[in-house]
Amino acid sequence: MALNRAVLAYDEAVTDAVSQQLLINIVRAHHRQPIHFTGVSNIAATFNFQANAGATPSPGGLAGAVISPVFGGSVSESPTISIVPIEGEEFTKRLLTPFPQNKLTLLLRQRFDVDLLLRMMAQEVRLLGMEQHNGVYRNSPADEAGYEMFRRVVLHLSSIQDHNQLYAEPLALINTWNIPASAITADGFQALQKEFIVHYNPKDNTYTLRKHIAGPILITNYDPNILSDEERETLRQQVGDGNSSDIAFDIRAGHYAGEWPMSGVFRLRSFHSILGFLGKALGDELGYHVEKDPRTPSILNNENPDLTMEFVVADTPPPDADFSIRWNGRFYAVKTTGPLARWNRDAFQLLFLLFQMTVTDIPRVGVPSITIAK
Repeated sequence: MALNRAVLAYDEAVTDAVSQQLLINIVRAHHRQPIHFTGVSNIAATFNFQANAGATPSPGGLAGAVISPVFGGSVSESPTISIVPIEGEEFTKRLLTPFPQNKLTLLLRQRFDVDLLLRMMAQEVRLLGMEQHNGVYRNSPADEAGYEMFRRVVLHLSSIQDHNQLYAEPLALINTWNIPASAITADGFQALQKEFIVHYNPKDNTYTLRKHIAGPILITNYDPNILSDEERETLRQQVGDGNSSDIAFDIRAGHYAGEWPMSGVFRLRSFHSILGFLGKALGDELGYHVEKDPRTPSILNNENPDLTMEFVVADTPPPDADFSIRWNGRFYAVKTTGPLARWNRDAFQLLFLLFQMTVTDIPRVGVPSITIAK
């Protein structure tokens, strides 16, 4: 019983501490204060159980000795908690480095809403073949034209996801090489067959080597496996091999939501930039309502909120909040009431996961985690 209680209690305490640090760092970003995190590296909880029993004469007994039993016991807990600052060059680099595309697709496969993911994680979208604003649309309410186009593109992808027609897979590519047959020995030929598809060309006495490789991750409204080799190569040339923090998309006519065909690249943010973006929602750069494009099919209710994450700011602790923090005499909390409560909770859960993907391993003190002595 002591072990179960301790594990759950300490787990809840550590989770609450991380959650409050995330929220207070959003407030720090809003006030342009340094962002800093502290972690619990180790918890050593020692429990001592003592019991005793005896007998003593009854003070109010009749003639003759009457013995009364005496029982006693005690339980004590002595926790030792190690707290360390999360800092240093390695953590700072991870804090400032944009998220790689594979982390976004990992979250997509956990059924996170693509509109929530991109509104939080993407700083801009680059549409190919569009000249207006050089085809770059920033996810910032301060850039009205760019922000509204960004939101419409994301809503279009959200509609495709709502109807289970959204794919996010690596683009399967084939690399080809031609090698003179005279340059390959018998042993070398056997080694090549292990890694390549080898085809002999008798006309020019050469070997053609073909190898399947995983290209950049591509978000589509169709199964990428239907593409021909020529179409895959064309897409590769359009989006390039891609920066690891860029994720390409290709929405084609003839498939679901193909009434608005588009292709381009989302550029992802760093965790530090995400905190700054959310902090701006506490000031003048508030998000606002953006209606979907007329060519976009219907979207689910409550999947187009004005804000990526809505906060409550009050002079007293918000009574219905999951938790709150205090900064300069004011209380801040994530709004978890009303029709957008689920969206805001999902947004904060996403922020929590992104932090876990960013933070480095905290040094552990070489002591046992929980010790129970009897």
